[in-house]
Amino acid sequence: MNILVCDDDKAIVDAIGIYLENEGYKIFKAFNGLEAIELIGQHKIHLIIMDIMMPNMDGIRATRKIREDNNIPVVMLSAKSEDTDKILGLNMGADDYITKPFNPLELIARVKSQLRRYTTLGSLETKSNVYRTGELVVDDETKTITVDGEEVHLTPVQYKILKLLITNAGRVFSIEEIYEKVWKETAFSPENTVTVHIRKIREKIEINPKEPKYLKVVWGIGYKVEKI
Repeated sequence: MNILVCDDDKAIVDAIGIYLENEGYKIFKAFNGLEAIELIGQHKIHLIIMDIMMPNMDGIRATRKIREDNNIPVVMLSAKSEDTDKILGLNMGADDYITKPFNPLELIARVKSQLRRYTTLGSLETKSNVYRTGELVVDDETKTITVDGEEVHLTPVQYKILKLLITNAGRVFSIEEIYEKVWKETAFSPENTVTVHIRKIREKIEINPKEPKYLKVVWGIGYKVEKI
């Protein structure tokens, strides 16, 4: 997922960028509100970390402007800890607030929490081509998959298998059915082929692939995605 970090202190932007890149996020950097708004118009941004006090356009005004057209989660940063700043930021559309200096682990936790809420409870939920069970979300428009708010990457064949199963959550498909619907050809001894792909999908979407929460086997029959 893409995260925009906006602060007039380059050292803080770089530090936050390092923490989040280590978590697998792609980072865009801005140093005032105007730059942030420009980047949002150019890229698909999934979350914004926004400082309050900045030149040209501060974080409060920038957030208010962003909220006119976007429902992107915003985490406010400020060197001040007074309740008035927190309340003002939240009233202008911020989703969360953290005071500098901050613990990097706390910031990462807040980012993940907001992304999880955004993908499972926010704008994705309104799309007809988004399929969700528990914290597993498949967006067939963007061909993206997230688990607990974090994107996972499947091969095209793995994606087709998962899409087939999640769009029919709770239904059991035999190995032959999966092969014929995904490969679009008659199945001749497809067991090994399908089983290998199922194992790879589990390794990517399950916390513990040996005890899967989502992609389950029904012994003697086939596979299903659990309806949660």
